[in-house]
Amino acid sequence: MGSDTGRHFIERMHWDDVARRIGDGAVAILPIGAAAKQHGFHLPLNTDRIQAEWLAARMAEKIDALIWPTLTYGHYPAFTAYAGSSSLSISTFEAFVREIAGQILGSGCKKLLVLNTGISTLAPVDRALARLDGERIRHLWIHEGPRYPRVARQLAEQGHGSHADELETSLMLAMAPHLVDMARAEASPALIRETPGALTPSDPHSPNYSRSGCYGDPTRATAAKGEALLAAMLDDLHEQAATFIAQATPEQRPAVSQSVLR
Repeated sequence: MGSDTGRHFIERMHWDDVARRIGDGAVAILPIGAAAKQHGFHLPLNTDRIQAEWLAARMAEKIDALIWPTLTYGHYPAFTAYAGSSSLSISTFEAFVREIAGQILGSGCKKLLVLNTGISTLAPVDRALARLDGERIRHLWIHEGPRYPRVARQLAEQGHGSHADELETSLMLAMAPHLVDMARAEASPALIRETPGALTPSDPHSPNYSRSGCYGDPTRATAAKGEALLAAMLDDLHEQAATFIAQATPEQRPAVSQSVLR
């Protein structure tokens, strides 16, 4: 990954080293990215996990954070018709996120960044975190911010897309080109609905038919587009993280003296 992973990913550390870093005030990052979710013929099932951990590593380098193990199962109902794709129920996924995030905060971490590379997981994660200390947690959406959407609009040539498409494939060409098989990239047909429901590989008469499983045109992807998209995405994420980290938590705020009339 090109970063000092032994200093950031806790699964590669000893527990007493983690305790020391927490005591020194290290921010925690919890990546969420599927490892069992189809991404067309040309990308591996762990595409979301690769993106989550790549981005988390770059953010950890910037703020010297600790990265918890990625949550690789989530709520991904649109892809279960494709072999290998798994999806948890919303209630199970929300409980899973809430318990892990709560334990991270309970371990003494002052701040937690939840880095989410999914789309169908955004609302469930928001609900799960809403039941915890909101002043200590920030849910980061990788496509949120002023820069990434603008660059995406400027670069995109496809007429539609949102999954294993031109943009996501370009990101992977920049992050992990050895895992992208562009010879197998296949555009999806123009679907009837702008936002499709559960995709199907087997029913050509369905309005959600996609033989490959992608939604968009990955054949238009390039590494150059991916580099530009990544630069914008990282700038947005760094800005969100910096703003959040700079905010004082309740225990960090100075006590306010109160006068009592007698």
